[in-house]
Amino acid sequence: MALQRIARQVIPVALLASLLGGAIYATRGARLEPADFVFNNGTEVQTLDPATVTGVPEGRAIRMLFEGLLVSHPETLEPLPGVAERWEVSDDGLEYTFHLRHDALWSNGDQVTSADFMWSFERFLDPQTAAEYAYMLWYVEGAEAFTTEVEDGRAVHGFDTVGITAPDEYTLRFRLKAPTPFFLELMAFYPMFPVNRRNIEEAQERFPDRWQQQWLRPENIVCNGPYVVEFRRVNDRIRFVKNPSYWDADNVAFETVDALAVESYTTALNLYLTGECHWIDVPPANVIQELMPREDFNPIPYLGTYFYRVNVTKPPLDDPLVRRALSLTIPRKDICEKVTKAGQVPAYALVPPGLAGYTNANMPHGASYEADVAEAKRLMAEAGYGPGGKTFPTIEIHYNTADAHMQIALVIADAWSKYLGINAKLLNQEWKVYLDTQSNVGYDVSRSAWIGDYADPNNFVDLFVTGGENNKTGWGNADYDRLVRDAAAELDPAKRMAMLQAAEAILVDELPVLPIYNYVTQTTFSPRLGGYFPNVKDEHFPKFWYWMDEEELAAKRAGHMGRDDMQAVEAWGPKAGLYPPAHPKGRARASNEGPPLNEAPPLNEEGGD
Repeated sequence: MALQRIARQVIPVALLASLLGGAIYATRGARLEPADFVFNNGTEVQTLDPATVTGVPEGRAIRMLFEGLLVSHPETLEPLPGVAERWEVSDDGLEYTFHLRHDALWSNGDQVTSADFMWSFERFLDPQTAAEYAYMLWYVEGAEAFTTEVEDGRAVHGFDTVGITAPDEYTLRFRLKAPTPFFLELMAFYPMFPVNRRNIEEAQERFPDRWQQQWLRPENIVCNGPYVVEFRRVNDRIRFVKNPSYWDADNVAFETVDALAVESYTTALNLYLTGECHWIDVPPANVIQELMPREDFNPIPYLGTYFYRVNVTKPPLDDPLVRRALSLTIPRKDICEKVTKAGQVPAYALVPPGLAGYTNANMPHGASYEADVAEAKRLMAEAGYGPGGKTFPTIEIHYNTADAHMQIALVIADAWSKYLGINAKLLNQEWKVYLDTQSNVGYDVSRSAWIGDYADPNNFVDLFVTGGENNKTGWGNADYDRLVRDAAAELDPAKRMAMLQAAEAILVDELPVLPIYNYVTQTTFSPRLGGYFPNVKDEHFPKFWYWMDEEELAAKRAGHMGRDDMQAVEAWGPKAGLYPPAHPKGRARASNEGPPLNEAPPLNEEGGD
């Protein structure tokens, strides 16, 4: 069966890796009790501060620890009550009122109140926080001016000029500049999650020079989500334990969850195939075809684009002719069919296709790759490079550590060398260093991606306004900025979409970013995992997860009977299931003695801080 074929193909590679780096999983420290659920987060997280991160790995961890006004339905992504138990929207769409539940607590026992959100939103928008996502709250009256109008590094205006108010301890009200159809989605997005003021201020008092790190340490951090941090071992894992103070704890099944920081796709897959990990986000490309028939691998399109950022401040990459030539010679079809192999689609625009009411503005390209190469050579000659022209300097393709990113970079570097005579070297950096390099525009061409935070083209187009925190290219265009700004205030949906399309047309004409492909989900997870659904944002929410028992698993598999090619695989997790206390099966389980709930093979501990 496919499971055995894949295991034979990949496990020897992981064994070699374990011999070379055995300290990671075998030789340091005593064996840990296995967690109820283990997933691979793909890298070491940069921080656990909701206000200051933008990465997918960080988002996964933060959803374990914190909760905002709203949460997302695990399948439909529709807004559900979080700290806010209900809300109203005014008829004109400009005012949102949220009513907070009275039983929401911080893990230190403090009540979660509207004051926590007021303080957290002020901190998030404060220019001294330098939150990359601060612009996402600029739909609120006064928020943009509070963040951007600065004197000596401090906000000129008081927070009372921002359209966020707290009429009482359990009510929060927002006044928007214009109707914002995705505002509820934003309230379920992790940068909008509150943090505990007392937690941070006590850290500032105790550790005046190190408080930014100290308040986030496992022994200090205060959370309001379904889990808290038990320990964190750098480059190994974060262990989360269930938060008994969480308002919805009776509906949380897993007592312990491990988030591994394994960067190697091959190692991660082998951990999954041997039951030491129950969910991985990306398998190695060379086994995807064998994974396709399996019940635990079901790729679907999702709201994301893989692209390269270009440092437009650095000659000769400041020339749009050069950037167009680079983009045209990217062999997108080969990358999708021979490298990624999971159904990814070549991209010629930044915004993923399929958003309701929106038509992409694709970069001009020919009917064939050969035609694109010919046009690219012409553009390079026009820019003064090529035979009889100037020598093009060596450039670097910058990417974060991952097998697939390296393989894609090699294919693109080869094409640029073969067709344009450009020598492109590869520069690999681990996640934190990579993010810093990109933020400082300290690269030539940098591997990038954007996964939609909400289902609207604005979420992609808004990235590249002049000076935007997530721009990171040095590019700016006044007409582009005006279109994005006008679209934010436009009440007519069709006109708004047309403005965003016109802005995207400018972007794909000047190409500070080189679109490569649109994503599909590649998560591989135990068929026994309940409360987990593939969705267009590939976002998943731990408070809903549980282990199915044999009866529920059999019913789930019976629903796949229409697929003749579906291959059943080993379903990791306890055969008796593991349900939340509020579930009838959870209550029954708690009242009966039985074997240990977690039947997966144990994980080993790794030493370190």
